[in-house]
Amino acid sequence: MTLPKNLNGKELVKVLQKLGYEQSRQVGSHIRLTTYQEGTHHITIPNHRPIKIGTLSAILKDVGNHFGKSKDEI
Repeated sequence: MTLPKNLNGKELVKVLQKLGYEQSRQVGSHIRLTTYQEGTHHITIPNHRPIKIGTLSAILKDVGNHFGKSKDEI
């Protein structure tokens, strides 16, 4: 799977909201999302334009681990 190279923080937040995440707070340029599906899980998204590929990959891997799915399925 190829990760998008021009995805910004706000766009990633919208995608993760479809998985049940809600914005719980924002400090500076970092947005904290929380989900209570399948247990509580917090993730911090940098509101940068664009998000670096390594950061995006780590975020998707963390979300995938929480839901028991692979990064590609997310």
